[in-house]
Amino acid sequence: MHDLLQDMVVIFALSLLVILLLRRVRVPSALAFLTSGIVAGPHGLGLVKNIESIERFAEVGVIFLLFTIGIEISLKNLFRTRRVVFLGGTLQLVLTMLATAGILVCFNWSPGKAIFGGFLTALSSTAIVLKMLQEQAELHQSYGRTSMGILIFQDMAVIPMMLLIPLLSGNGNAIMFDITGFVIRFGIIATVLIILTKWVVPWLLHTVALLKRRDLFLLTILFLAFAVAWMTSGLGISLALGAFFAGLVISESDYHHHAFG
Repeated sequence: MHDLLQDMVVIFALSLLVILLLRRVRVPSALAFLTSGIVAGPHGLGLVKNIESIERFAEVGVIFLLFTIGIEISLKNLFRTRRVVFLGGTLQLVLTMLATAGILVCFNWSPGKAIFGGFLTALSSTAIVLKMLQEQAELHQSYGRTSMGILIFQDMAVIPMMLLIPLLSGNGNAIMFDITGFVIRFGIIATVLIILTKWVVPWLLHTVALLKRRDLFLLTILFLAFAVAWMTSGLGISLALGAFFAGLVISESDYHHHAFG
């Protein structure tokens, strides 16, 4: 435990120093934290020893970040940009993947490996980009909502990409079974989220709010964040995206401002 606390002190101290230095050149804090991790990590100065424990803490931090951003966003406003999201997200993924794959083929990469490299290049970091938009108060701008929608589209596209990897390696026997499983899991997630948004969460938050216990309300919010993230991760969706979905579910209730506070 002492070693873990020592690692956390080192990370916080280094992060403060890096943020103060990079703020002078107007670098966003999300990139400053990323730089701190690179410097303190095993491939940098090696200041952190308990890598696995720190990674788990970092996952919790990402869960809270995406959860609060989800609370800020209205599901109705996000739904209004669905055409731009699906069209823009599809074009961004396909064009970036094809361009990257074409370049890699020119360097004598096999088609399968080149397409896989295109998959990796076409994806962005949802946590970093949304954090930057949140810091600059641009989440509610039209381009902010469009960017957020495309990022969510990318996160959802990760699953089909993973299903296609065996096909790219020449082992596509179980591809139809995997696709069927993905469709079933996606249907389960969508159904559960609709039920939570329409009936369960509004009733639960209203019931807890009537008790006028701030600590109980806080525990309920934390429970919803981790429960939805845990449920979606069990069905193949990332923890961060699951936490974002949990935030969206709460954003449609009458108590989303209290939850965000």
